[in-house]
Amino acid sequence: MSSLEQIEITTEELRHLVSPRAIEGDTILLNMGPQHPSTHGVLRLLLELDGEIVVNCIPDIGYLHTGIEKSIESKSYEKSEVMTDRLDYLNTMGNNLAYCLAVEKLVDLDVPERAQAVRVIFAELQRIASHMVWLGTHMLDLGAMSVFFYTFTQRERILDLMEMAGGQRMMTTYFRPGGLWRDVPDGWVEGVRELIDDLPRHFKEFEALISKNPIFLDRTKDIGILSAEDGLAWGVTGSTLRGSGVDYDIRKAEPYSGYERYEFDVPLATEGDVYARYWVRMKELYESVRIVHQALDKLPSGPFRSNNRKFVPPPRAELGESMEAVIHHFKLWTEGFPAPKNSVYLPVESPRGELGVLLEGDGGPKPYRCYWRTPSFVNLQVLPMLSKGHYVADLVAIIGSIDIVLGDTDR
Repeated sequence: MSSLEQIEITTEELRHLVSPRAIEGDTILLNMGPQHPSTHGVLRLLLELDGEIVVNCIPDIGYLHTGIEKSIESKSYEKSEVMTDRLDYLNTMGNNLAYCLAVEKLVDLDVPERAQAVRVIFAELQRIASHMVWLGTHMLDLGAMSVFFYTFTQRERILDLMEMAGGQRMMTTYFRPGGLWRDVPDGWVEGVRELIDDLPRHFKEFEALISKNPIFLDRTKDIGILSAEDGLAWGVTGSTLRGSGVDYDIRKAEPYSGYERYEFDVPLATEGDVYARYWVRMKELYESVRIVHQALDKLPSGPFRSNNRKFVPPPRAELGESMEAVIHHFKLWTEGFPAPKNSVYLPVESPRGELGVLLEGDGGPKPYRCYWRTPSFVNLQVLPMLSKGHYVADLVAIIGSIDIVLGDTDR
């Protein structure tokens, strides 16, 4: 019969985490998570409470740690990409994009215009799908169940389009260094256009349900205020920072994949509370639709992958006709391609903020070092600051407004 070892935490170990009142017994310590529904994954919070008031909130992460960075360092550049889907599982296309852009920058690999446009379309569709999950679960945390069903219905339509092109609904690995796995199939463009023509109608329905709802306003206005100065000091990015009035969007600041060719606005709010963060994300939905419209209108014909055979496998049709193609195919899938001794950092704008990849090559076929700057990990740091002095029920609203994904945090 197995026995569980009881772990005791000493008073000295707690002293630097909680207030002196907790040591004296004036406040109570309470675990929230790691399986609590509103902790959005496996997040454990150690709460110090005075009645229902949060005195201290201490995030305890690591329950989902997957070691993805070290796993990537053990594989070739091409074969590592499949690992990136498992980081932020609500932004798989965005993860693929960041990784591919970093590899392409490291080895100086070209990407055809058509592939760049398709990448932008999928990145924006992925942003909409992610915001649908955020909105549905955020409202579920606040006790509104209907919105959850409405938003997930729209998200399903986007996953259908991802499956149509990549064969998978979530773990896509559809982008590849040098372009795409394959071109988009017949009917895909028409399907995307039908979707984005219809989505704004649903966005307005969501806003009509939520934006002026008195219960929602009571639960979100003046709750969890993040100032612009604090947001910048803590490295917060994405909609969470833009809800505090900071105009920083990597698609504008450091355009990639042709974003400089599209017209779109960066929604901002100045209040910095839970409602401001909600408002910014709702407006971003319309901007994503606007970008997809432009990308579809400008979608060029032509190749969808680079013709540089030192980094991109040849089409299967060439294998029966060209010995050189057979050699390239064999070497790429058995050895991979070498990258020079150099390091690159490539940031993109994920639905949660700045998602950056650092790759360091050593002349071999595997990255010597791979590091991900994930927005959920950084943005989560402000949770203790935002939650102090609020009720436990407000803490649930604040967590949802930061829009964390634990796969993005515990990489």
